[in-house]
Amino acid sequence: MNNKIAILGCGWLGLPLAKQFVKSGYLVHGSTTSEDKINLLKDSGITPFKIALHEDHIEGDMDAFLEGVETIIINVPPKLRRASAENYVLKIETLIKAIEKTAVKKVLFVSSTSVYGNSKEVITEESRREPTTESGRQLVEVEDFLNEQSNFKTTIVRFSGLIGDERNPANFLSGKENLPNPEAPVNLVHQNDCIGILIKILEGEHWNTSFNVAYPRHPSKETYYHQKAVEKNLEPPQFNHSGESSGKTIASDRVIEVLNYQFTTDI
Repeated sequence: MNNKIAILGCGWLGLPLAKQFVKSGYLVHGSTTSEDKINLLKDSGITPFKIALHEDHIEGDMDAFLEGVETIIINVPPKLRRASAENYVLKIETLIKAIEKTAVKKVLFVSSTSVYGNSKEVITEESRREPTTESGRQLVEVEDFLNEQSNFKTTIVRFSGLIGDERNPANFLSGKENLPNPEAPVNLVHQNDCIGILIKILEGEHWNTSFNVAYPRHPSKETYYHQKAVEKNLEPPQFNHSGESSGKTIASDRVIEVLNYQFTTDI
């Protein structure tokens, strides 16, 4: 297997992922949109590139970024909440046009379980995708677009809510009141397991498939966020019990069975 890979988007998840690949002996091309992070990537053993996707062009040297690369990990989420939000689908279509001119044969796309919208069901990879947000809708369109390509193999990884040692929603929800869905199940996954699963997919050559990822423990939102607030000495959030709670449960059975993966970090 070619040991040179490209990671498009070396941010909160992409940078530690790239560092782990470097430790495992891979030659890693990593991209950032920030000039300030170039030296950070370089100091981590990553060959850095300043790359920015736009709807109709790519800013940066994509030819050099993808030179000699057989596998690319696309880790660039939709950013649709800003006033200057761009069309994410067009950005990815522009990226794929550039990829098609290279030797890339495998694409690992980081998506989100938001493609499933709201439901009370247990969600598997065979569940119908019914997004209720604009970002979820555009992710569905991108997933379908990638799966239609014949020049390379695609695997899609849909992560649930991402948490880490310094990133936990309990910090944001502390002290908030009248929150809905107190009995809805929590679907979260730690950064450590995100990295472990992406590496397992690549090293095991699991292509032309998809994986849904959430830690296989799903306490209620009220139970979970109250417990985390107490642990962090924060004011617990208050939930509204007047309405019926609803929320999906993301099953990670395929990750556990197909990848033979054991989650390492509890939520």
